[in-house]
Amino acid sequence: MGIFYHLKEKNNVALALFTFDSFTSYEKYRNESFNDEECIKAFQYAEDTDCIISYERSFFRPIFS
Repeated sequence: MGIFYHLKEKNNVALALFTFDSFTSYEKYRNESFNDEECIKAFQYAEDTDCIISYERSFFRPIFS
């Protein structure tokens, strides 16, 4: 996992990259995150502080494997 943000211009955009063996593995992780205590706290923090303006998911395939 890595989290990246703009060095110039946009200061309200960040990008988090995760790698999974398959889309099924990702979906399993995502579904389990809804019951994970730390994730629940993070979701609640984001909701309480409005620190996330928008949320988008994109899926990429690696060029080299």
